[in-house]
Amino acid sequence: MLKIGVILGSVRQGRFGDKPAQWIFDELKKRNSVEATFLDLKDFNLPNFDQPMSPAWISEPFKQENVARWTQAIGAQDGFIIVAPEYNRTVGGAMKNAFDWVYPEWNRKAVGFVGYGGTGGARAVEHMRNISVELQMAPVRQGVHIMWDTMAPLMQAPAPVDPASFAPVQQTADAMIDQLLWWSGALKDAREAETRKQAA
Repeated sequence: MLKIGVILGSVRQGRFGDKPAQWIFDELKKRNSVEATFLDLKDFNLPNFDQPMSPAWISEPFKQENVARWTQAIGAQDGFIIVAPEYNRTVGGAMKNAFDWVYPEWNRKAVGFVGYGGTGGARAVEHMRNISVELQMAPVRQGVHIMWDTMAPLMQAPAPVDPASFAPVQQTADAMIDQLLWWSGALKDAREAETRKQAA
């Protein structure tokens, strides 16, 4: 069973992200042998990263309650889909902050992206790809980019919305999930093999 976390990477008031996040979460749950978990950054209320040292250089996770819950949630997953907006040509600060609080728990896991906003969130997704590589993750090739013509009719609608609203990106979403599950399975097998080797 693969454990995949869908991260809603926006905390903005009146955010659009809950709609595509719920949609991709429901698409993921249709797959066999997947345990999907919805991780909303609003539920964690992470403080701004202010530590003197990166989590890459410490032996124990940070102890703050909200950060510890976030770290445990990331550590429990085998892969991720991150749903995030593009603000000012990059990823929003809340998601960047969420990346920064964790390090080993991200390592050697696959990640796919659903972007929305300017250019379908393409610039935010590319920046998150770079961040994920630095975190020793494996970003999959296929991304999902929700353009304004898909977003606009849904802006004022409450979540969840009709899944058919995302028909323009259904094919790319299916391909992204296929790639994510393949890589998540391969990397899980590799992590478990390494653990067995170290225990021998």
